[in-house]
Amino acid sequence: MTGLGDKFPISIIGVGNMGAGMARNLLSKGWPVHIYDIDVKKMQNVASFGAIAHVSIAQAAINSIVTIVCVVDALQTQEVLFGTNAALRGDLLGRALGTTSGTAPSDVQGVAQAMQLGRVVMLCPTLAPQDVERFGKALIPFGLHTIDAPMSGGPVRAADGSMSLMVACEPMVFERHRALIDALSDKVFRISDRVGDGARTKLVNNLLAGINLVGAAEVLVMAQKMGLDVAKTLDVIEQSSGQSWIGSDRMRRAIAGDYAPRAHMTLLEKDTRLAVAAAQLAGFEGPLGAAARNVFAQASAGGLDGLDDAALYEWLARSA
Repeated sequence: MTGLGDKFPISIIGVGNMGAGMARNLLSKGWPVHIYDIDVKKMQNVASFGAIAHVSIAQAAINSIVTIVCVVDALQTQEVLFGTNAALRGDLLGRALGTTSGTAPSDVQGVAQAMQLGRVVMLCPTLAPQDVERFGKALIPFGLHTIDAPMSGGPVRAADGSMSLMVACEPMVFERHRALIDALSDKVFRISDRVGDGARTKLVNNLLAGINLVGAAEVLVMAQKMGLDVAKTLDVIEQSSGQSWIGSDRMRRAIAGDYAPRAHMTLLEKDTRLAVAAAQLAGFEGPLGAAARNVFAQASAGGLDGLDDAALYEWLARSA
């Protein structure tokens, strides 16, 4: 077993904005990084910094001590973990959870089948807590541990190691892989020992981010309609009680008309939807969460789904 603090091989499945940033950060610190993504151009970009690109998930994961899953949603995560054939994937999950029986062909390979006993899967997407719990339980029969570790901060902070990481896992797993966790983030929040609590914390954060972004876009459209200089108005907000990080970050882009996607509109559409559902499951319904969820859903349906979520400003201006 690799000793504590050694820079052991890790794999990253999904090297989009956040996955690529994480890979570049680890590579700059001397970690061996194996990668896989369905987008060959994204893999080639990260490989140019020294990552080892693979033609399949299984090849990327097979010799890794930790596999970091950095895809978009629960369906993609399920495919990464248990294979891409829907019927066989369902059989593997069912057998792992004890709900079905049968033998899947050996050529259906996800992370669960490829990794060696005792190794670790780190789940970094924003997922529903019940999905994180389900995946964690399903990995146990394969002899794999789960680190529930959603992230926040954007690709620039992923690349420089300053993103936030919300970690929930067994204490032994956390301590054994503390060197990797600290390399990924200098803002590590140890949430609990219960897989799923990282996801819960991330949804709380992202719902507030969504509410703040809707609010920032709304008041700047209001300023525009009142005949104010929008940039000067944002200057005031940034130095006053209305300031929020996401409001400043996104509205500066909006004022410049820069809607190239760093964070697609669909991400906060998904995250606010999951957050409101998690609140309802806990028996709570607040006054703002559902309203923010509806705004992102309407903006995505209105043709802004492929743009940066800063485009919420333009959508609200059009709607007004």
